[in-house]
Amino acid sequence: MTIELLKSKIHRVKVTEANLNYIGSITIDSELVEAAGLYPNEKVQVVNITNGERIETYVIPGERKSGKIGINGAAAHKFSVGDLVIIMSYARMTPEEAASHKPKVIFPDSETNTLVK
Repeated sequence: MTIELLKSKIHRVKVTEANLNYIGSITIDSELVEAAGLYPNEKVQVVNITNGERIETYVIPGERKSGKIGINGAAAHKFSVGDLVIIMSYARMTPEEAASHKPKVIFPDSETNTLVK
C-alpha cells in the first residue's frame, strides 16, 4: 500500500502573468522551483487564495530571480495577475517512508516572489 503526502510547497506567491494563448502549465521562477525541490514537468496543484479556485497542471521553470509565476492556457480564466496562490506537489510512499518524510516548504516574499534570505 502507498499513501500520498505533501512533497513540496511554495506558500503564498503572487501571479505575475495570466496567458490564455499558451498551451498550458504554470511557469515558476527557476530559483523557486529548485528551492522547493520541484522538477520540470512535475504535476502540481495550484490553489488560489484570492478566489478559491484550484487547478492541477505541470511545472515549467522560468527565468531565474524573475519572480515569475505565470498561469498559462485555459486556467488563465480562473487566475488573475495579483492573485495569491499556493503551489503544491505530492509523492506516493509507503507508510514506513511516510513516518519519516518531511515536506520541503518555502515561504517566498509574496510581493516580489523571491526567496527571503
